[in-house]
Amino acid sequence: MSETFLEFQIPHQKLFNGIQFPLVLSPNPKSHTPPSSLSLFTQAIKTEKTFLDSVLHKSGAVLLRGFPVNTASDFNDVVEAFGFEELPYVGGAAPRNKVVGRVFTTNDSPPDQKIPFHHEMAQVTTFPSKLFFFCEVEPGSGGETPIVLSHLVYEKMKERHPEFLERLEEHGLLYTRVIGEDDDLSSPIGRGWKSTFLTKDKSVAEERAANLGTKLEWLEDSVKTIMGPLPAIKFDKTRQRKIWFNSMVFAYIGWEDSRNDPVKAVTFGDGKPLPADIVYDCLKILEEESVAFPWQKGDVLLLDNWAALHARRSFDPPRRILASLCK
Repeated sequence: MSETFLEFQIPHQKLFNGIQFPLVLSPNPKSHTPPSSLSLFTQAIKTEKTFLDSVLHKSGAVLLRGFPVNTASDFNDVVEAFGFEELPYVGGAAPRNKVVGRVFTTNDSPPDQKIPFHHEMAQVTTFPSKLFFFCEVEPGSGGETPIVLSHLVYEKMKERHPEFLERLEEHGLLYTRVIGEDDDLSSPIGRGWKSTFLTKDKSVAEERAANLGTKLEWLEDSVKTIMGPLPAIKFDKTRQRKIWFNSMVFAYIGWEDSRNDPVKAVTFGDGKPLPADIVYDCLKILEEESVAFPWQKGDVLLLDNWAALHARRSFDPPRRILASLCK
């Protein structure tokens, strides 16, 4: 139970083992100190951190709705109040810009492009354990951020494609992406190598890439990044279950631009191609098991990156969703 936060239902939630996904919290009207201002809200987060940690662990995603969070700066204060350590965005593919403090834009690619399901930065060795999203401007239409529980995807894949899963567990996945020098905002994977590795120096980029388990092959006006082989299935120790932790579907159908052919972007760890029918069946599972709620201005979504994958639907502008990554 919580003094400040009241659990409530929205139409788009799903119930898994008696637990709502996502779990939705709003201000408790019976609270002695309702979080009617940003400072009261951030204070309540600090006071009730144990409660918030436990509901995130239980559900995998927590939506905070109806709280006084209006700007990027407010959102930054909320992220800070949780006390998780910041993870710099090094090695990620999405073109995005810093807004304030620990807050970034989400993928800046064009609104007509869908971004397939993925665990944040699953294609590198250092990835965030938690993500925050904030709706600063509601989408004109569409633009949801669908989420799906990773262990359910693993279970369904094991049920439908046991031999494929066995191979995946044995070999892992190898990701290959060609990136330019500067950001290409027309592409969902258009982050240039200078932004990706936060340097203009090729030797520093190589060193930072190596720390992420990534090899670089310099081309005339771009660089080929080779990531892996990386495990495609991980074991979530805190919940004692196997999870579908990879960017297989994202890379196979989404890593497409003038430099990249998505079918070649991801293979088994031994370099052999993935069977297209199984990749597309996995996409179907992701869609079937997912939850997509319409964003409302002021929404803050806290996602456990070990528990859930996320995506982005295409949208009609305006839409401004901001993000922050935590270790």
